[in-house]
Amino acid sequence: MVSACVLIRTSRGRYQEVLERLKQFKEVKMAFPVLGRWDVVADVETQNFQSLGRLIMKIGTLGGIVFTETLVELQT
Repeated sequence: MVSACVLIRTSRGRYQEVLERLKQFKEVKMAFPVLGRWDVVADVETQNFQSLGRLIMKIGTLGGIVFTETLVELQT
């Protein structure tokens, strides 16, 4: 399993729309709005890095998203 945190900047006023669309992905375990440089944070879990890449590409194409940054969990 690969866990990651996706930091998302949305277009002005579109964070709620983005949240609702993110929750439709089965890999998104939790998504919530935040204050600061980012507007939404999504915790995701996929089977492998290829699946993570595909998911991030899908998220990046959603309307209302300006850009994303993905933080992959470090397994020790």
